Amino acid sequence: MRNIPYGRQDISSEDVQAVLEVLQSDWLTQGPAVEHFERMVADYCGADYAVAVNSATSALHIACMAEGLGEGDWLWTSPNTFVASANCALYCGAQVDFVDIDEKTYNISVAKLEEKLHQADEAGRLPKVVIPVHFSGQSCDMERIHALAMQYGFKVIEDASHAIGGKYQGKAIGNCAYADMTVFSFHPVKIVTTAEGGMVLTNDKELYERLIRLRSHGITRNSAYMAGETHGPWYYQQIELGYNYRMTDLQAALGASQLKRIDEFVMKRDYLAKRYTQKLKELPLILPYQEKSASSAWHLYVIQIDGTQCSKNRRKIFEELREQNIGVNVHYIPVHTQPYYENMGFAQGDYPVAERYYEQAISIPVFFGLTEIEQDYIISVLKKVLN
Repeated sequence: MRNIPYGRQDISSEDVQAVLEVLQSDWLTQGPAVEHFERMVADYCGADYAVAVNSATSALHIACMAEGLGEGDWLWTSPNTFVASANCALYCGAQVDFVDIDEKTYNISVAKLEEKLHQADEAGRLPKVVIPVHFSGQSCDMERIHALAMQYGFKVIEDASHAIGGKYQGKAIGNCAYADMTVFSFHPVKIVTTAEGGMVLTNDKELYERLIRLRSHGITRNSAYMAGETHGPWYYQQIELGYNYRMTDLQAALGASQLKRIDEFVMKRDYLAKRYTQKLKELPLILPYQEKSASSAWHLYVIQIDGTQCSKNRRKIFEELREQNIGVNVHYIPVHTQPYYENMGFAQGDYPVAERYYEQAISIPVFFGLTEIEQDYIISVLKKVLN
């Protein structure tokens, strides 16, 4: 059996042709293909505006900047995420804290969030921004988080890096009904790829206009924002400090072509996930739980080793799967246990649910190109390893 990665892109001949057309056009960097891709994603999700950038990390950074996050402010997020969900606060000079996860969904626990907000309110240390992470493609309980945002006055940026194509309450994730902004990732292992790339969606025109500036050095050509009179049609002004976070037309063309197949991508992932759930249910595993209000995009399929029924530890099982050419992975090492964050004062034991989850978790392959034969092989090896 060939090596089976936990995730990989699926590039069609149409995708290749879309990129070739850009290579033969007048634009290679940010141009009309980027605007077209932004409009496609916004329309698909039901949001008013979209801003494409060169990574989801950049998207998180400028989203925080657009909200004015800075020194003396706090950002809260989940410890069960990639470090970018927390690092974006540090880029802005703000401070980071975490809220432990729900035992079933592995998303941020709304009950713990509410409890921590009450305590922070009494202490005068409420967050300016909360970033719920839609882990593995399943939405957090955004309606309840939005209600808490209204009560306590914080802004909500959805980290939906795993979740384009997923739904919450029957509507596409990214419509920003319960958030100020939503961030997507287009890394190759995600649902849709632009090779590298990300995007911020919002329904707020002012946020949109600031995001546009922040991805391009803080520069504007809009005379309404300029100091003094414009010198002519060539003129621009830098009115704040921004970055070069632009997406290229090459990437956008790939993304737009990929987006045409997004429903097909998600349907296949959902089929594979249901097949795993059916065929693995008798093994000593804890399988993914799905809320009725959410429809996952299935970026990941995470199993947990049930230590009460399995004599082998996670590392032994992980290594045996890798030896059989199954490219399993682990998502995620809790952010607060990283040395950089431990140096900030965080420690083991701070978020016990996230830590316990991490000790048992293995991400097994799930991606559009995974065949039933390959999936059956993965299942058979898992049965042998676990029994």
